[in-house]
Amino acid sequence: MEPEKFSLRRYSAIFAIIIVLVMTVLDVTVVNVALPVLATKFQVSDSATVWVITIYQLLITMLLLPLSSVGDMFSYRRIFLIGVAVFTVGSALCAWAPSFGFLVGARAVQGLGAACVMSVNIALIRLIYPAKILGRGLALNGMVIACATAAGPTIAGGILAIASWHWLFLINLPLGLLAFYIGWRRLPANPPREGKRRKYDWVSALENVVMFGLLFYALGQFSGAKDVVPTAAMVGVGLLVGVFYVRRELHRENPVFPVDLFKIRLFSLSVITSIASFIAQMIVMIALPFILLNSFGFSSITTGLLMTPWPLATMIVSPLAARFVERHNAGATAAVGMLVYGVGILLMLALPDQGVDEWSVAWRMALCGVGYGLFQTPNNIVMVSSTPLSRSGGAGGMQSTARLVGQTLGSTLVTVVFTLSAGETYGMVHTCLWIGLAFAVVAGVFSVTRKQKPMNKGM
Repeated sequence: MEPEKFSLRRYSAIFAIIIVLVMTVLDVTVVNVALPVLATKFQVSDSATVWVITIYQLLITMLLLPLSSVGDMFSYRRIFLIGVAVFTVGSALCAWAPSFGFLVGARAVQGLGAACVMSVNIALIRLIYPAKILGRGLALNGMVIACATAAGPTIAGGILAIASWHWLFLINLPLGLLAFYIGWRRLPANPPREGKRRKYDWVSALENVVMFGLLFYALGQFSGAKDVVPTAAMVGVGLLVGVFYVRRELHRENPVFPVDLFKIRLFSLSVITSIASFIAQMIVMIALPFILLNSFGFSSITTGLLMTPWPLATMIVSPLAARFVERHNAGATAAVGMLVYGVGILLMLALPDQGVDEWSVAWRMALCGVGYGLFQTPNNIVMVSSTPLSRSGGAGGMQSTARLVGQTLGSTLVTVVFTLSAGETYGMVHTCLWIGLAFAVVAGVFSVTRKQKPMNKGM
């Protein structure tokens, strides 16, 4: 797609990606709300229903990098369309599920489809948008994810209020068919490759699945593990497989785990800052509702509303940050974002343990969202644009993997703090906020060390 042909073809291609992103993100948040309904319907325990979420997220985490490697070698467009088809079929199976076991299996099918889409959506955005305005495409990608995440509980509540739980999945069918048709007609093909087509490295792909599967499942089980020995054993085996996996990848031309891209300083720094920033975000966002409910005495509805200014501010600031870094240093902009975010956390820490009004919380939440919006889009721009076009799949897959790693580690740290602390909620939440602030500082320091030309001056 040449820059001068932006028009309908380019916009419709982006529209197809947006539709599928909304579906895949919503299918985490809407199902969260429906877990009590599913527990009653299938007569299973509340803890068992969590598998409906876990299997979906595990499949995505395990398959992101292997599928992005397939996209690099063959076709981003083909992987995307396969993902849309598989996700849509999985949605139909979820809606039809006659038993809880069948539903979990259908969610695994959905997870496979979502992994296909998420592994190549950044690569497709890079092909659709000209390099000098790539940031706008990445900002739009982030905005869609943020909007879908924020709107998920409301949409789920609305559907469950007027229809059965089946419609949480049936709504994906017309959207999936529409996205597949538009994508088939409008999505661009991979740029031509030189030389012979390489064979896919199935051994590395299997090692990736085992490593991420064991590590992420073990981390997810940490909070409920009465006996830590099996959990620790899973972590140990996962790390051991990871050592052999990375050593194997060091000697391959186009590895599944993109160790070749880590030789690019801008890319490796951006991955580090991304992981640190998502830890800083997740640990704060999980911990804050506890202090709002238990210490400040807000109702559940008010607490939900007070969490809203954060994603809203991020959605507003992200596209503005994308345009700003077209002419200014992205690393410095990201560092300023983490500074603003850190100030927001400090102001949260300064709140007293009682007598806090809604406005005092809301504007601090918005400040955190502004800082995160200033950081995340410039950081993603640097991460993706610092890599060769032919490795866009690997770069995009690593971007999504960094997000998942950061979010998982952040939620695990909250569990550790709450498990080890014997104090009151106010003290435990403050510990989490200080840890979040520390990781924000790490992300900011690494960001400021990056030097990159503005996007319209040589990217």
